[in-house]
Amino acid sequence: MLLAGDVGGTKTDLAIFSNEAGPHAPLARAEVRSADYPSLQALAREFLTKAPMPVDRACFAVAGPVIDGRAKTTNLPWVMDEVSLAKELNLRSVHLMNDLEAMAEAIPILRDSDVRTLNAGRPEPKGAIGVIAPGTGLGESFLTWDGSRYVAHSSEGGHADFAPTEERQIGLLRRMLKRFDHLSVEHVCSGIGIPNIYEYLRDVEQVPETPEIAQLIASARDPSVVIITSALDPRGASKLCAATLDMFVSILASEAANLALKIFATGGVYLAGGIPMRILRVLQAPRFIEFFKRKGRLSELMGRIPIHVIVVRAALIGAAAYGLGRFKDGSA
Repeated sequence: MLLAGDVGGTKTDLAIFSNEAGPHAPLARAEVRSADYPSLQALAREFLTKAPMPVDRACFAVAGPVIDGRAKTTNLPWVMDEVSLAKELNLRSVHLMNDLEAMAEAIPILRDSDVRTLNAGRPEPKGAIGVIAPGTGLGESFLTWDGSRYVAHSSEGGHADFAPTEERQIGLLRRMLKRFDHLSVEHVCSGIGIPNIYEYLRDVEQVPETPEIAQLIASARDPSVVIITSALDPRGASKLCAATLDMFVSILASEAANLALKIFATGGVYLAGGIPMRILRVLQAPRFIEFFKRKGRLSELMGRIPIHVIVVRAALIGAAAYGLGRFKDGSA
């Protein structure tokens, strides 16, 4: 049996899988707040104690780069090492992989119910596929066809430079450059980026803020959740929160399109992570596709690219699929 995990800056999802049941059918599962634990070892040890099954291997998708079997989460003070994890958890072997690489691993085995299509497009068989995932941070990855199957590739594209595409975004850039030497797209297109947009619109453009929402945001553990919830409130959305979400969607669409152009994603682009699932209704409105296609002479090409939103925890599925396949073929 395999222990698989999606280790994020906000939440960690752990589950036990078997080859017989496959990566879509966990035998036991738990989701916890990452910051409540001092390390992945402590979290995994507690989970395995509560779910006593004969697990002897593990595969963890980690929010950060993995080099030589070691990783440090980008938005969490955890340092992980495959050898140390295996020893401390009493497992035969442990594999660490980038969480966006794990999401990409899941793409070829997603079921119809696992996605919502924003643009059907005209996909090219065996064309490259892009994955962009705004959660606590922003991750990007992609898949290429090697002649017999899709191969997943990790990247740190979320830390590339933010490229504004309209006057309002240029104003946001000017504001943020006063705070950061390097302004990455993650700073404005993620859970940590949404409050930055909110503060710019409030302080510079002076979009009105209600005292009630201001208090909720000031006291929130995760301000982005409050901003999104308030923007989507059917009883009367906060004007400032709605403007924040609108700007976030335009930035996400532009960055998704940048990724598509860089890898020539004729096989499609998949939006993953916690935020797209939460704002699916907004992404289904015309604005996202309009900004995605806004690439001048290549706008017609952009309209042909399929766009989907993944509505399941793809990193966990991908880590399970990779781990089960890796151990089944005897490579670990």
